[in-house]
Amino acid sequence: MLILPVLLPGRIQAQEIDLDSLLIREVEVENPTYMPIVGFGTGTTHFFGEVINNYRTPLSSHYGFKVNVSSPPFDRRRTFLVNFYLMLGEVSGNERSITEMDRNLNFSSNLTAFGINLEYNFGHLFEREDRILTPFVSVGFAPFLFSAKGDLSSEGQDYHYWTDGTIRNMAQDNGNVVLNQVLHRDWEFETDLRDADLYGLGNYSQFSFALPFDLGVDFNVTKRMKMRLGTSFHMTFTDNIDNVSWEGEGIKGKAGNDHFALTYVSLHLDLFSEPDVIVEELMFAELDDFDYFMFEDEDGDGILDVADLCLETPAGVEVDTNGCPYDDDYDGVPNFRDDEDSPRGAIVNDRGVEMSEDELLALLGPREAVPRSDLDLYFATDSERRRMTLDELDEKFQVLDLDGDKYINFDELLLAIDDFFDFSSFMETDEVYDVINFFFAQ
Repeated sequence: MLILPVLLPGRIQAQEIDLDSLLIREVEVENPTYMPIVGFGTGTTHFFGEVINNYRTPLSSHYGFKVNVSSPPFDRRRTFLVNFYLMLGEVSGNERSITEMDRNLNFSSNLTAFGINLEYNFGHLFEREDRILTPFVSVGFAPFLFSAKGDLSSEGQDYHYWTDGTIRNMAQDNGNVVLNQVLHRDWEFETDLRDADLYGLGNYSQFSFALPFDLGVDFNVTKRMKMRLGTSFHMTFTDNIDNVSWEGEGIKGKAGNDHFALTYVSLHLDLFSEPDVIVEELMFAELDDFDYFMFEDEDGDGILDVADLCLETPAGVEVDTNGCPYDDDYDGVPNFRDDEDSPRGAIVNDRGVEMSEDELLALLGPREAVPRSDLDLYFATDSERRRMTLDELDEKFQVLDLDGDKYINFDELLLAIDDFFDFSSFMETDEVYDVINFFFAQ
């Protein structure tokens, strides 16, 4: 990680560049490939026919299970789906009467349905793709199997219903008081009602078809997971699920077929579809908006141009942390072209040799103007020509001079600013500005 502060008048802005992130690119997939979605659900079944419970309670319902596989959607919003499902469940009914003895009926039937439906989730009406709730409706076609069983006896003795509400082992018109006994239902559906042929329905088929109608709402947990709360009502083409039909003999039901429903909650997972956004690892990064000049070292002295106070230093010349050639005698002429060590404050020529008074007068005599490069000899005071030193700052700033050279170089300034932004610096905001100003004045 490389941290490069950009210093502007009146403020300090830190720009952090994560080089690893430059080699990672997120790309949105325009036409992602969708795969089937798998769902698993459970709920309770409900029966609508001739034989029903006198008192409906949650305990009178049975558990049902549903496995669903959705086809890939037809559009990005998944407005239409084709569902293939397997439903397993049980329906039952228990009817009691003390006025109509032949209406004491019961049955239990296992259901196995395999269906297909077309689902619509109103995607055309919603602009947001990330909506939390999504209503849906569907209609389809489902073959199914059923098998009606009845609880007609207990321990080998048939049930006989009496007008006093009891169940006995003999008919009420049997006068044998000694042998007649009260029985209690064992709720074991041991009799195959189709084989018993109690009402003249014969060997009817226990295979039929239904039209399933689903409606409910989806709770979109993530893009790949949703919870569904729904009801699936199956309108069947048979009236024999409870073994009572309007076509029977003796006991007849109302005209119309039997129906059943499953109220369920299910979990749906999109495990195989292509993601909407993919992450690519690049071999190299294309930095269109990267500021290369911030990292340029044009004179090759090892000091970046942004911090180099002496640009265009000749190749091979040793420089200090500011990018300037060393000047041991501080005469303004760098060591690599300084011919002598001059005393502090001496006026020297371009070779670093102290000039005599006659030489200075000779330079001034014939000229009508002073070169711009020599203006500081006449208009700058001694204090203005003097470089500012670290000793002139408060003593607490001495810790910023990590290499002890009495200067704050560019790297030391960077560390001081980083510490300030990391809240680990002793400096206040105004003191940071003081250090920056000193860096340019030293």
